[in-house]
Amino acid sequence: MTIMKTLSRGLAIGAAATLLGTAAFAQEVTLKMHQFLPAQASVPKHVLDVWADKVEADSDGRIKIERYPSMQLGGKPPELVDQVLDGVADIVWTLPGYTPGRFPSTEVFELPFMETNAEATSRAYWQLAEKHFMDTEFGDLKMLGLWVHGPGLIHSSEPVTEPADLNGVKLRAPTRVTNQLFTGLGATTVGLPVPAVPEALSKGVIDATVIPWEVTASLKVGELVKNHTEFGDASLYTATFIFAMNKDKYEALPDDLKKVIDDNSGEDFSAFAGKVMQDYDAPARQVAVDLGNNIIELTPEQVQVWRDASAGVEKAWVEEMSGRIDAQALVDEARALIEENTK
Repeated sequence: MTIMKTLSRGLAIGAAATLLGTAAFAQEVTLKMHQFLPAQASVPKHVLDVWADKVEADSDGRIKIERYPSMQLGGKPPELVDQVLDGVADIVWTLPGYTPGRFPSTEVFELPFMETNAEATSRAYWQLAEKHFMDTEFGDLKMLGLWVHGPGLIHSSEPVTEPADLNGVKLRAPTRVTNQLFTGLGATTVGLPVPAVPEALSKGVIDATVIPWEVTASLKVGELVKNHTEFGDASLYTATFIFAMNKDKYEALPDDLKKVIDDNSGEDFSAFAGKVMQDYDAPARQVAVDLGNNIIELTPEQVQVWRDASAGVEKAWVEEMSGRIDAQALVDEARALIEENTK
């Protein structure tokens, strides 16, 4: 082999090694993000993907986030918290309410008529958690975002105007607190993760469900029931969400990549996520309007009847939780933070 050929070969090998080294540097870590809704639903598409794309861009491609919608990594939605703790997934989006008793303080935001709007309540949720939950209930996780959805409403086969209309209705509710609420209002409650709602409605397992408008479009709820009861500017209920990362995976990142994660997470991101959820209520509601469905818009006087009927839920929750946390103080602080953040 001539000197020139040897040199050329050496240069080629060196160039290849440089390219491989650059590629290795360019993608230092891959994170698996797992959640329960289809990829085209509003939260995956307009919140989680937005977050993941920004993290990838801000890290100059050194962080790659693989997205697994609809439980593609296996398991059921209530298992998501354990999956992120065990490292099956690196990041999950889920409801604390899918694992009752595990994150009891988050229930304070699910109490009847606690929420004003999703953006303000989500900001208050992060602020309260930062003060009280991060080293306790959330201590095993790296929290990225905490938020709530827009004002909750009822979707039903038969019209629902007053609490008495729920008597005997088989109703799906998302969390322990909402199950208590609707059981107290006369419904027969059925606990189901949200992906199970369409089949349960179509098979008559349930007659009604409570979910925010924004998710009804992707689940085609407006095609399965024809009545939707709204509570004006009030929120009969909401559900809380957590967006969390495996703590060891986060701690193993170099400091500059930790900063990328931190800069894209926290209070402002939580408020953004809550606002996006509520913003996507309107187009999903329009789908029901276009289908000719019956949208029942309760008057303030009618809403007051629901307020009065559900008032005992908060009192019962405070009494139940008082052995574990200072529940009344938490209710008062949550309400004050929501009011402070409501524009």
